[in-house]
Amino acid sequence: MSDEKNLDSLFNGFSKLDYQDRLERLRDAGLIVEDDMAFLADGGVKDIVLSENFIENAIGYFQLPLGVATHFRIDGVDRFVPMAVEETSIIAAASKTAKWIKENGEIKTSVMGSEIIGQIQLARVGDFTKFESLIERNKSHFIEMANREVVPSLVARGGGVRSIQVRKLVRPDGLFMGIVHVYMDPCEAMGANLINQVCEFLKNPIQELTGEKVTMCILSNLVDSKVTNAHIKIKVDAELGEKIEEASLFAELDPYRAATNNKGILNGIDPIVIATGNDWRAVEAGMHAYVARTGHYTSLSRWRYQGGLLQGQLNSPIIMGTVGGVTRLHPTSKLALKILNVESSNDLSRVCAAVGLTQNLGALRALTTVGIIEGHMKLHIKNLSMGAGATDSEIPILQKKLEQILVMRKRITLSNAVEALREIRAPQQ
Repeated sequence: MSDEKNLDSLFNGFSKLDYQDRLERLRDAGLIVEDDMAFLADGGVKDIVLSENFIENAIGYFQLPLGVATHFRIDGVDRFVPMAVEETSIIAAASKTAKWIKENGEIKTSVMGSEIIGQIQLARVGDFTKFESLIERNKSHFIEMANREVVPSLVARGGGVRSIQVRKLVRPDGLFMGIVHVYMDPCEAMGANLINQVCEFLKNPIQELTGEKVTMCILSNLVDSKVTNAHIKIKVDAELGEKIEEASLFAELDPYRAATNNKGILNGIDPIVIATGNDWRAVEAGMHAYVARTGHYTSLSRWRYQGGLLQGQLNSPIIMGTVGGVTRLHPTSKLALKILNVESSNDLSRVCAAVGLTQNLGALRALTTVGIIEGHMKLHIKNLSMGAGATDSEIPILQKKLEQILVMRKRITLSNAVEALREIRAPQQ
């Protein structure tokens, strides 16, 4: 990757460049080559055969805009961050906030743990004490069998099944449900298919050993055994710092606010997950479940201000892969990983956490100062202009008119855009 000074210069003014110049900046950063530029300029994947191999009943592709966020310095490394997203303002807000943090603070990340979780359910266990004892005494044997028979290649790469744990759930009818948790290190893969195969493999041995019936085998998306952390420190004035802390407390205490706060964090995470061909539904489910696991749905982030320093924290499972699935099969996903220049699935998870927390900070800053409308709607004006039917030559004129309306009225709608376009066209009629 280019050194920080050079990459900084490539970040600067990026949003003002035309399309070709943006591609050339990425090429100058050493992140793409001429073939990649041609692929992007041609609109990405168009081959229906590839689509046929990914899903059933394929009829084409639904394209999302693919952009890059700039100014991210994560753990001291500058990165262009590819994001596939349709919502106006997300990439702009992420880039703007990342620059603010870079100039006044820092982003640090880490990953705690390495194992994903598979679940083997036994709906009704007759003698739970005996069942638990048998599993505990034989779990080393089960682990050795699974590693040898199901995931030997994973073991060769340093991963594999690590441990087994028995859990007891009390059913509504007063009987006991037995759950066997299987913990596996998937290395650079997300590991969903592998852990499912391990659980299915262990089904018969468990039944034969215990005499109890296995009713279901499936991975869990609540992976509290592998948690990604992002930490932001930034110098701010007392007024802003205290406002953001109060906004954070609101989301921590109130699930109605937490849902929207967390959606804002996922505004930063989902586009990276999608761009790199990972499972955004699994990531979202795991993150929401993680903050609700105590019985109270709360905020994914926590912000506190003291002595001129605002500090934010995000801890959550963000299970990603850089191999497996479509990450290395879909040309655009491969290119996104190339641009991001990550070395491991943990690096990818850490980037996601950093961008999610950065997006959260940008949103809280806007909400507690100018309000959500001014920033978001200003960027939404172009969408309104297109929705009103403006031509390419009319859009810049209509945008200026709508910006004036927004300043005066503090709100703007599609009706305003339609009326303003009618006024622009009136002298020509």
